[in-house]
Amino acid sequence: MTFPSKILFFLSLLFFSSIITPCAESTRRRHRHRRQPHPLDPLTPSELELARAIASDSFPGSPPRNLTFHYVGLDEPDKPLLLSWLSAPSLSPPPPRRALVIVRADKRTHELTVDLSAGRVDSARVHTGHGFPILTFAELAASSSLARQHPPFLESMRKRGLKAEEIVCGSFTVGWYGQEARKVGRTVKVMCYYLDGTVNLYMRPVEGVTVTVDLDEMRIVGFMDRVRVPVPKADGTDYSGSNERVGPALKRIGVVQPEGPSFTVDGHMIRWANWEFHLSFDVRAGPIISLASIYDAQKQKFRQVMYRGFISELFVPYMDLTEEWYYRTFFDAGDYGFGLCAVQLEPLRDCPENAVFMDAYIAGPDGKPIKMSNVFCVFERYAGDIMWRHTELGIPGKVIREVRPEVNLVVRMVSTVGNYDYIVDWEFKQSGSIKATVRLTGLLEVRGSKYTHNDQIDDEEYGVLLAENTLGSRHDHFLIFHLDLDIDGDSNSFVKSVFRQTPVADHRSPRKSYWSVVSETAKTESDGKINLLSSEQAELLVVNPGKKTNVGNMVGYRLIPGSITGPLLSDDDYAQIRGAFTKYNVWVTPYNKSEKWAGGLYTDRSYGDDTLATWAQRNRAIENKDIVLWYTLGFHHAPYQEDFPLMPTLSSGFELRPANFFESNPVLTVVPPEVVTWPNCSVPSII
Repeated sequence: MTFPSKILFFLSLLFFSSIITPCAESTRRRHRHRRQPHPLDPLTPSELELARAIASDSFPGSPPRNLTFHYVGLDEPDKPLLLSWLSAPSLSPPPPRRALVIVRADKRTHELTVDLSAGRVDSARVHTGHGFPILTFAELAASSSLARQHPPFLESMRKRGLKAEEIVCGSFTVGWYGQEARKVGRTVKVMCYYLDGTVNLYMRPVEGVTVTVDLDEMRIVGFMDRVRVPVPKADGTDYSGSNERVGPALKRIGVVQPEGPSFTVDGHMIRWANWEFHLSFDVRAGPIISLASIYDAQKQKFRQVMYRGFISELFVPYMDLTEEWYYRTFFDAGDYGFGLCAVQLEPLRDCPENAVFMDAYIAGPDGKPIKMSNVFCVFERYAGDIMWRHTELGIPGKVIREVRPEVNLVVRMVSTVGNYDYIVDWEFKQSGSIKATVRLTGLLEVRGSKYTHNDQIDDEEYGVLLAENTLGSRHDHFLIFHLDLDIDGDSNSFVKSVFRQTPVADHRSPRKSYWSVVSETAKTESDGKINLLSSEQAELLVVNPGKKTNVGNMVGYRLIPGSITGPLLSDDDYAQIRGAFTKYNVWVTPYNKSEKWAGGLYTDRSYGDDTLATWAQRNRAIENKDIVLWYTLGFHHAPYQEDFPLMPTLSSGFELRPANFFESNPVLTVVPPEVVTWPNCSVPSII
């Protein structure tokens, strides 16, 4: 959640470099580019330039000198209009291309909807509510630089015996704790770290020193040197490639596809096996999966599954109540931009050798387009898993053995939000399932401490002693997914099928009990709120009441959660008010184009008055409607010494699985991939 200036510089090299490895270049040639953008394609460089020019010219007179672009992205077409065009694209022109542009000028936030086709601003308003837009990298770098030049700060470093040239700093959003945000303004708190012998700056915090910076005026408005504790040692913290490797080396492993991948990428449309979907990029959400449809061989047509799916917000509250930590309750998408923090994927490391890479473009703080290379990779995954199998020994004189290896398609992005690396995979299975997995790795936020052994600790320290003078702070990660499922159409319902113990009272069986299923259809939004920790055992389904199988079951998909986590903060805690969407693991709302961001459009210093939790208070009807399923997965992270100095990957996710969607098993007749043994290779490869 912090962005030290040297790390910013490093990230900028990764983000904006146009150098492409030979491996990435060879895979890049495999996909074709559309001449005409799809209506859901992210904005092209020329469209970003056009949006910048139109937005700048919309201000009376010359554009303000302090005009800063905080968000420029596609203003997606209205859903009915887009679906109508998709039903007969040759009969009419596509919906007009529009951009949503959010800028800061003269200490005010301006929202503009720009019609790129007509070259005009369709709507413009000044945001007068609570909260501020995504911070720019330039602001974060500038605020950190100010702190390092502040004379009182330099004096504090001198008193600690620290070299000024080895100091790096990071900027933190500060949340809201009941005060009037407009009076406080757009401020960040700057905390600093000490290198001097390691690249792992997060393991060496300079505790107790805080610089407060007003971002709009870019000046220091507060300084505090509250407490002095030892800076943790550098020994044993470095994770860079220069470290000596120990332990047995593993032999080479890889997936070989000599004839190329089985999928095609046409612009942003991806087709593989029985799936087709659209992949786009957003500065805030990162990857967006749209128009996911699966081919039904029995019905001889593609059938709708998901109109749009993406990460809506990431809420990361820390549990440390000390002066330098209590405000660390971050919204990683709304404060910093989950897509903005995406890093360039490294071939053969982040993605396997059979991956195809895709680039993205964003608008910089000046509105000019910037290329982000290798932001996505797409690849077929085979890890020795089995899609289905059976060995039949019950037929006299025969052994029947049938096995199908599982090969899935993966779309991957990695977002490095300060110290944490989030690995996001969208995985498509031939069985009809869509699986989303989030993996966490990277570096902990640690607090400097006077303690060197647990025996010395006699008070609440809000964390775990990981090494001498190093406390790993307890914290949460909550990721909420916006899942606009359109199961065979957009008139859907949410069904909770509860498993209930049923006693046998009439002696019709020697058994005393069994379980049965009672299905409940949600009528309104209040019925769709599910806390999985306290809920009855149940299956959660989205069904199409108007479509049934040949034997009369409603077609649908079910949500299969991964590990289940809920918030432990009180409802009246300011952080929880802002992150109230975490109170339930599942929410269901009627589709509304404006309801995209579960934490609100503006999360920095927000009051929690424009969130999923407040929208759902209207208790709108959701039965047989165009509905959106929201799913929150979470992690309570109580650090352990194995997380020091760098965290092994921790993962969770969910699966959307067909539930009476097909007439029978759709992969029963799938042709298995060919397995061959390559020369000089002791094991078969799958191709």
